[in-house]
Amino acid sequence: MKTFFLAAALLAVPTLAGAASFTFIVAGLGGEPEYEERFREEAAVIGAAAVEAAGGDKSHVVMLMGEQARRDSLRREFQEFAAKVKPTDSATVVLIGHGTYDGEDYRFNVPGADITGSELGQLFDRLSAKRQLIVNATSSSGATIELWQRPDRVVITATKSGGERTATRFAQYWGQAVSGDAADVNKDETVTAAEAFDYANRQVAASFKSDVALATEHARIAGEDTAAFAVAHIGASAVSGTSPEVAALLTQRGQIEQDLEGVKGRKTTLSEDQYYDELEGVLVRLAHLQQQIDAKRAVQ
Repeated sequence: MKTFFLAAALLAVPTLAGAASFTFIVAGLGGEPEYEERFREEAAVIGAAAVEAAGGDKSHVVMLMGEQARRDSLRREFQEFAAKVKPTDSATVVLIGHGTYDGEDYRFNVPGADITGSELGQLFDRLSAKRQLIVNATSSSGATIELWQRPDRVVITATKSGGERTATRFAQYWGQAVSGDAADVNKDETVTAAEAFDYANRQVAASFKSDVALATEHARIAGEDTAAFAVAHIGASAVSGTSPEVAALLTQRGQIEQDLEGVKGRKTTLSEDQYYDELEGVLVRLAHLQQQIDAKRAVQ
């Protein structure tokens, strides 16, 4: 009976959602035609997905490539971008290209003078959004993860440290994750930051294995809201907006889902009855919260 209840409860468990309202994408300096083309293509794929996630509103997505990505114009454009983002909005930033690290400073390679990790961090701190995602898909990006971490921010880097200096593959697979359903593991028509990260990370590893090559990048993710930050919507959910009230409920759901993962992680340390009792309690909380979410969405 308990097993049947849990199966039924799982069917009623919420499908995670909540679109990133604003996205800022920069394709940095390639240095060679091959990289210039690759970075632009990756930015275009991610940008198209961001427009779709924003309900087709192109004004919510900023893309800088080539000469547009110079340090001064990047700073100016980002300040204007940040001024449009409200505390109730979600903001995503994606950096694509080459980065360097000299043991002290990270630099994002753009036409002309490079921009440092500290300068970028100061720009990111202008964002008032309570839900932020920074994806640094450049080489040496791991040097920025601690520098850019904040309580309301998820930070993803393509490399584990500043010492991984080889051109990265992460952006290509991140683009796949946010532009299709391949990363939607639980098939809820929503791709979360955690799902997109896991997908891209797996694909990077698989690509090196296929090439019979030693992996030169190992992605990292940091933040408390990885399972509640949606980076893409698929199917019917792609056209359903998310109000601030629903977004707040989705954040609560992300926290409860973390509780669910915690129970699953303790399975081997609990008796069977204890495990299913705790699991049932979390699933009931999720089901009740989903009723609230569905009710709010019904009146949008």
